[in-house]
Amino acid sequence: MTLDSLVHTYGYWAVAAGCLLEGETLLLLAGYAAQRGQLDVGAVFAIAAACGFAGDQIFFWIGRRHGAAVLSRWPHAVLQIDRMNRLIERWRDLVVVLVRFAYGLRIVGPVLIGMSSMSPLRFAAFNAVGALIWAALVTAAGWFFGAAAEILLGRVQDAEAWGMGILALLVAAVWLWRRGRG
Repeated sequence: MTLDSLVHTYGYWAVAAGCLLEGETLLLLAGYAAQRGQLDVGAVFAIAAACGFAGDQIFFWIGRRHGAAVLSRWPHAVLQIDRMNRLIERWRDLVVVLVRFAYGLRIVGPVLIGMSSMSPLRFAAFNAVGALIWAALVTAAGWFFGAAAEILLGRVQDAEAWGMGILALLVAAVWLWRRGRG
């Protein structure tokens, strides 16, 4: 099985599964694959936005219904409660839009917001805005990385493997750097 056939067979499913959780790495790679013509960029964006929205809605409702039980399983999240509540008090709607961009809060953020007094309808509206912005920005970053790699490397047969490897290393380096800061 070639890389092309794997992307064509499982690419959209991988985007959907990844975007229900954190998803940035898979979405960057999907944007790159779309630039290469292996996936449709509109479909990648739509799947990412819908699944990013759905994932945060699920985590919001988990927080609303089972927040205390969830926090007992995530002791590090307890440290974030006061900070998140202060952010919600001060910035309310903006927190919902931007929480998906905050490393370490992508999953626990909606759980903590679900435990707050924010209405479910208000959360859903601003979650939708955040999901659309996030899907557009991350997909575009993958797309433009692919375009830049193609310009720099030309249409050499090995460019795909090098580009994917470099992107994977770059994403891993950013992830490790952000993890070390947290």
